[in-house]
Amino acid sequence: MTAKLILVGGDKPVEHELSSFNTLGRHPDNSIQVLDRIVSKEHCRITLGPDGGYIIRDVGSLNGTFVNGEKTSERSLNHGDQISLGNTNYRFIEDRPAPVPLHKVTMMPDQVQSQVQSTLSANSRFLPATKIHDIASLRADYEKLRIAHELSQKLSLNTNLDDLLQKIVEETFQLIRADRAVILLVDPDTDELVPCYVHQKRGDEIKLSGSILKEVRTKKRAVLSSDAMVDERFKAAKSIIMQGIRSTMCVPLLFNDKLLGAIHVDSMLATGAFTEKDLLLFSGIATQAAIAIENHRLATKIEAEASTRAQFQRLLSPNLVEQIVKGQLTLDQGGGRRDVTMLFADIRGFTSMSERHTPEEMVGTLNEYFEVMVDVLFRHGGTLDKYVGDEIIGLFGAPVELHDAPLRSIRCALDMMRALEEFNRIRDSKGRERIQIGIGINTGPVIAGAIGSKKTLQYTVIGDAVNTAARLCSVARPGEIIISQWTMHKSKPHIIVEARNPVMVKGKQDALQVYAVMGVRETAPPSLPG
Repeated sequence: MTAKLILVGGDKPVEHELSSFNTLGRHPDNSIQVLDRIVSKEHCRITLGPDGGYIIRDVGSLNGTFVNGEKTSERSLNHGDQISLGNTNYRFIEDRPAPVPLHKVTMMPDQVQSQVQSTLSANSRFLPATKIHDIASLRADYEKLRIAHELSQKLSLNTNLDDLLQKIVEETFQLIRADRAVILLVDPDTDELVPCYVHQKRGDEIKLSGSILKEVRTKKRAVLSSDAMVDERFKAAKSIIMQGIRSTMCVPLLFNDKLLGAIHVDSMLATGAFTEKDLLLFSGIATQAAIAIENHRLATKIEAEASTRAQFQRLLSPNLVEQIVKGQLTLDQGGGRRDVTMLFADIRGFTSMSERHTPEEMVGTLNEYFEVMVDVLFRHGGTLDKYVGDEIIGLFGAPVELHDAPLRSIRCALDMMRALEEFNRIRDSKGRERIQIGIGINTGPVIAGAIGSKKTLQYTVIGDAVNTAARLCSVARPGEIIISQWTMHKSKPHIIVEARNPVMVKGKQDALQVYAVMGVRETAPPSLPG
């Protein structure tokens, strides 16, 4: 499921895609900055809950948070909810498609050997201009073009399959006076026609003629029966006679001569409800519908491949994957020297916590925790180096060079603490144990590049500055962000810190001067590199 906020009432639509943890407020450090003078610095938070739904919570704002006009301190969000912060309104949109109910459809095994009254080849093509000798043929070709053009404007890929089938039927009913319609698609596993969408004016059971479907499927051509009740050629088709259907049309859905399915419509109003012109129009609709359905299937396949690619992004970080795809970065063994800021975030008391819970519970907790923390890391332009047990290692300035890497890392650390606060609040509500972390940050020269064997490479950084960042993380108390003097000097104008007593760390002869981060000043954060 994906979710987003859409700004309502602006000069142009503004959309904000939501991650697992989001803050809204006037301060530029929020996930979504709200430029409204009566909105608090941090006004509210929107968090992805364990059940997969989003929760909005007011964090002590001066003027309150409103959902659908009602002031709220905390509540679950539903698709279409309007969120009001001061004079600013957003619409909450989530893509969680609901199943479309399908009425019962039965295909009767009729056996009719005779030819149907009228057929039309679904593979008919436009005649060359030199072969058109009468105005009727010209009008017929024009009608095909008109239908194709209109349908192409309305059948888009930005929809699920149920919605696409619904649009196809709606357009069919605009052009053809029918009482019922059924779209059947070929099941790739059984190679059988399976009803996938039904439209009818009454809720009666629909019994389709196996004879007509067989004609359409085997010969791949459209079929018209102008009066099924009295047509001698269909006297053995009991399913038609039992329902009193007066007129029937059924056309194949063909894409490059591949049968995707069929569309069946019928009328119970009068004899001869459909004409050959209707069959021609219906065939034109089917041609365009088949293209739309096949395109939808291809788009679904591409989305599946993109989902697989996204899994790699979770391991390598999106900016690293994008550079590799674009050829801007080659994962060769070796590396280059550069200044990088390293962020280490470690769970405090994780070993003792593991003794109190089952391995399955701890794995679930870590996955939920990492999901939130990595979202925050990526949002601030960081790269995920690796997970080491319960520890996250993030990089700023590698592989993408950032002139403000130290400041970005500090903003990221503060945002991680806010996200953890929200994470723990949800755990409290579920009766789960809280998590506490300490964060250490250091800036310095390292060797950055791909390390490993010829078969397996991992992009990482190596150097004394990395070890120092790890040591600073180990001395940070729960809820504390400890930075080195080098990180502090490079971001000093923008941050608020408190000096701590110098600490001795492993591998260093002299004690290190360290600082605890208390906050950042109200300066607009630099934009991510485009």
